[in-house]
Amino acid sequence: MKYGKKYADSLKAYDRSKLYDANEALALAVDTAKAKFDETIELHVRLGVDPRQADQQVRGVLVLPNGTGKTKKVLVIAKGERADIAQQAGADFVGAEEMIQKIQTENWFDFDVVITTPDMMGVVGRIGKVLGPKGLMPNPKSGTVTMDVAKAVAEVKAGKVEYRLDKTAIIHCPIGKKSFGKEKLLENFTALMDAIVKAKPASAKGQYIKSVAVSSTMGPGVKINYAKL
Repeated sequence: MKYGKKYADSLKAYDRSKLYDANEALALAVDTAKAKFDETIELHVRLGVDPRQADQQVRGVLVLPNGTGKTKKVLVIAKGERADIAQQAGADFVGAEEMIQKIQTENWFDFDVVITTPDMMGVVGRIGKVLGPKGLMPNPKSGTVTMDVAKAVAEVKAGKVEYRLDKTAIIHCPIGKKSFGKEKLLENFTALMDAIVKAKPASAKGQYIKSVAVSSTMGPGVKINYAKL
């Protein structure tokens, strides 16, 4: 495979076969992020579970100690008092049926997260087929279907992330930006790994954490010695 010059240079900066301590790996991920923009640092965890089994799903949310470095745009589908509260809490867009109409007719998706109240789920369900594939469908498990819209908006703005298993039994999740530096990234990394470990399904057998790696948006993956975690 032919790599770009910056990527090829990054590969020379470390041993691809070596397992690094988390702080070393994060330092390398930052050092090998050579793009002109502030690259996102991502965590990739391969788990020893079967994603086809309903009782072996691994999914959850948490607010990273240092946020994600990205301010997300929040759409709240609510009426009356809850709509007013969402507006005061800092939601970027607030509305009810008119927002559903806007998405349907204008193909409008200028938002990153959708939060709604339980009584509006029937309305939101009308566009489930377009929200679902984009990962935008509100879900009680992720805290995006709730009466406490103020708390939900505040958590998203503070840097809440959702981690979930994909079809290949891997979790991919951002843990911050290159500009955060190693210490802040390590705090976010530790918080997310703790959450993933605690989310181990009771039915999972054998080795739970199979492999752990970090990478920047445009950089190569750096393997972490998960036995030390």
